[in-house]
Amino acid sequence: MKTKQKLSAKNIQEELKKKANKSFAERYKTFFKTGKGEYGEGDIFIGVPVPEIRRIVKKYYDIPFKELQKLLENKIHEYRFAGLVILNKQMERAIKKKNSKTIQKITSFYLKNTRNINNWDLVDISCPNIIGVNILFDEKERKILYTLAKSKDVWEKRISVVSTLKLVRAGNISDAIKLCKIHLYDEHNLINKAVGWVVREIGKQDEKELIKFLEKYSSTMPRTTLRYAIERLDKNKRKYFMTLKEN
Repeated sequence: MKTKQKLSAKNIQEELKKKANKSFAERYKTFFKTGKGEYGEGDIFIGVPVPEIRRIVKKYYDIPFKELQKLLENKIHEYRFAGLVILNKQMERAIKKKNSKTIQKITSFYLKNTRNINNWDLVDISCPNIIGVNILFDEKERKILYTLAKSKDVWEKRISVVSTLKLVRAGNISDAIKLCKIHLYDEHNLINKAVGWVVREIGKQDEKELIKFLEKYSSTMPRTTLRYAIERLDKNKRKYFMTLKEN
């Protein structure tokens, strides 16, 4: 009974509350665009730095889904972040043990909670390590990406793109290119940035593929996407593709 009580959402929340900082909370509210009409509208911060969150949750890695659900459904951003850090660790352990049943349970749990993964940092710290790892080890699971890509929800769309980073870094770029093309002309700036980020990562693996992609789309893709995509190219190539965009 004692151990179960320790592995609870309530105890995590209490520990995080003790590290709350009003000054940081105000900064985070601005940084994560929580104002009326902004993408993070209504998100609540208590001002706990990420390193502190990671330190606190280390002893809670074995927490059950029931308690994780309480964290992910909480209105406070840091509580949701903490839950996702723990879920990442649980997936890491499942992969290490090659426990396919647990991998599927974690993936399903994650997909049922996409409504709670509702800011860009929550997406970016979790989807490559959960959806991305799953699709890396099981090619059939890549259909998840295309289902999420059809969503009207900006966060599910971002998950579909950012999850491909695991594939790209393992040298598999075909699905990433397909997803980037699907989202290339999205109206949301956060999707533009995600696409540019993934295209840039493709270039680290295969610069020829990056150049090929840019030759075809640089003149029409959003400027934000292009700037992200060409970041690691040399000065002359960056100038060349920016000129294509301007002409």
